[in-house]
Amino acid sequence: MAEYDNSNQGILFRNDKKPEGSKQPDYQGNAEVNGKKVEIAGWIRTSKTGKEFVAGDGAKRASALARIAHVHIKRFIELTGTPAPNGLVDLWGQVWYLDKGRRLGRTFTAFKQRWFTKDYDGYGSVALPHAQAEIHAAVADICLTIDGKDWFDLKDPLINTVYVDLPSKARKLYDEMEKEMFIQIEQHSAEAFNAAARTQKCLQIANGSCYVSPLDDEEDGSTTVKPWKHIHDEKLMALESIVHETAGVPLLVCYEFKPDLVRLLKAFPKGRALRTTQDEDDFADGKIPLLFVHPKSAGHGIDGFQRHCCNIVFFGFNWSLGQRMQVIERIGPTRQMQAGFERLVTIHNIVARDTVDELVLERHETKREVQDLLLDACKRKGMK
Repeated sequence: MAEYDNSNQGILFRNDKKPEGSKQPDYQGNAEVNGKKVEIAGWIRTSKTGKEFVAGDGAKRASALARIAHVHIKRFIELTGTPAPNGLVDLWGQVWYLDKGRRLGRTFTAFKQRWFTKDYDGYGSVALPHAQAEIHAAVADICLTIDGKDWFDLKDPLINTVYVDLPSKARKLYDEMEKEMFIQIEQHSAEAFNAAARTQKCLQIANGSCYVSPLDDEEDGSTTVKPWKHIHDEKLMALESIVHETAGVPLLVCYEFKPDLVRLLKAFPKGRALRTTQDEDDFADGKIPLLFVHPKSAGHGIDGFQRHCCNIVFFGFNWSLGQRMQVIERIGPTRQMQAGFERLVTIHNIVARDTVDELVLERHETKREVQDLLLDACKRKGMK
């Protein structure tokens, strides 16, 4: 470590009070550089495939942090509950900030060339047989894993998957959109297409509404709701059943698209969207029966929900396993134990049968590449 300048130091804290849709940084802090105090900030960015950007993966802010990480920072400490939600390939960027690539490779390309190979369909990366043992051994001296299950009697969450069937008109519209999606995948099979982005319209229809313009499919973080059309209410009715079955206990409800939030607020007027710290505090105090949150904005830096809530509902889905794991942990088994409760955590998945919803959940369970799942689904339906 003699090559590093250890005369400077800094610290970065998560911005727990960041409102939904705000452009405020996700992390804020300060550092001392050559005797002068400077403010530093960081933003979490997620790619369209659902992978969070890290150094070497294209993020400008990550690159900016990389320029000072080994020059002006005396000690760099990383804390994460999801170090590798998409597999071993996620580890390189995090470890690079700690040792400048000494253990896993100076570049992301070198890291992949050493321990990964391309998937059989040409997309994504598959770890070589020796990768896991060698990577774990390489970082063992600077990484520490603490699993609550090793210290406490933590019970795994109960998974309650509620299936809904699309009405005939909605099914016809969905099948047309799905066919168009698979055609696009086929047409772009020779290049690195953005598979997750091409599923947005199908995910919207599965939830019960969709944007009028395809250009609006990607959420932009603003609070403005672009023009959309209503398609069906099957998932709303399923959520109503869950509300009755749970006998009025507070529910944390995850939505994915802004039209879904509009419909949820209309169908459940006693519910509230997480927009302010007051919303956060009221739900933590048990004053709100349903709190509607987006996993991207509610997955980090929030504490207290576990005091009254042990049920989480996924009204819609996205491809990011990391976001799902983090928002679940707001009320997860560890949080329940910390609050002194032995309650069982229940995860309710409202799934539109025979839709991309099922593929997203399969990805969360298996960590398979999005493209791989979609191509397999294409073959099963006789479209390839």
